[in-house]
Amino acid sequence: MLEKVIRGLNPACFAMVMATGIVSIAMNVQGWDLVSGALLWIGVVAYAVLVVASLVRFARYRDAVATDLRSPTRTFGFFTFVAGTGVIGTRLLLDGRLGVAEVALGITAVSWFVLGYALPAIAFAARGDEAPMRRADGSWFVWVVATQAVAILAASLQPKVGFRTEFALLAVSCWSIGVVLYIAVAVLVAARLLIARPSPADVSGAYWVAMGATAISVVAGTHVEKMTKVPLVDVVGTTVSASTFILWAFGTWLVPALLVAGYWRHVVHRVPLRYEVGLWTIIFPLGMYGVASRALGTAHDLPIVNGIGHVEIWIASIAWGVTFVAMVWTQGRLLVRGDR
Repeated sequence: MLEKVIRGLNPACFAMVMATGIVSIAMNVQGWDLVSGALLWIGVVAYAVLVVASLVRFARYRDAVATDLRSPTRTFGFFTFVAGTGVIGTRLLLDGRLGVAEVALGITAVSWFVLGYALPAIAFAARGDEAPMRRADGSWFVWVVATQAVAILAASLQPKVGFRTEFALLAVSCWSIGVVLYIAVAVLVAARLLIARPSPADVSGAYWVAMGATAISVVAGTHVEKMTKVPLVDVVGTTVSASTFILWAFGTWLVPALLVAGYWRHVVHRVPLRYEVGLWTIIFPLGMYGVASRALGTAHDLPIVNGIGHVEIWIASIAWGVTFVAMVWTQGRLLVRGDR
């Protein structure tokens, strides 16, 4: 049973860590320290278990890993490791764990750099029915999320370390790259939706990452604005401030469209709603949007935006709880039955 679970491990499994980490951060922002701490350690334990399982899978089931890498609908799921590491590192930094956060930044930055070149190259080299233009979907936006996770952690550490100029350069560079990547991925995904016309079964929760990518870009931008002043921050300050609001507005505009898509999928076409790893790719954007709204509203004195953030954090927290219970129930039933 365990061998089957590890062999079939979804490359996007770290989405659970991403979702748990950002909801923990959201609760910390709200002042719900006890529950926030509990979620942090759930995320840390899940991260450790998934790292071990992923290493075992890579060592023993390389054929399964290779199959995932060749599938453009699964390839970008490996970026959830980068994003999950960055989100957990940022949450640990809120508790003053500077050394752990620095290690997390090192892992996040190196893995982002390596995967950022390797995974897109593999995806675009796909042939036949798996050609990238026929398979580009919402999961590709995790590339953007991973990039901005580096920016947030670097910007959060910048005032606390000695190499402030270097950390600022890393944060601003990743934020800028993330914004450009968002535009590029959005063009590819939009082209696929218009040309290939995916079926209702294909319109999964992964498309919510399109909104989550705008939200994490907003959070990264607000962190860049708050960095200790160095010449680079002065140069990009106005651009970052304007861009963060534009990204937040666009992400907000996406929400009704995503809700309609969900209605079209599950109500109109009756695609069953059951637990799957992809549900965490909905929880993460919900939590990140709440944090982004709070950060933007506070930074620029926008009470309405701040209020939206308060409401969204409540929604994300409830959604996390429901999804976690569904995960435990589903996995428990599988263990009892002894199958997958």
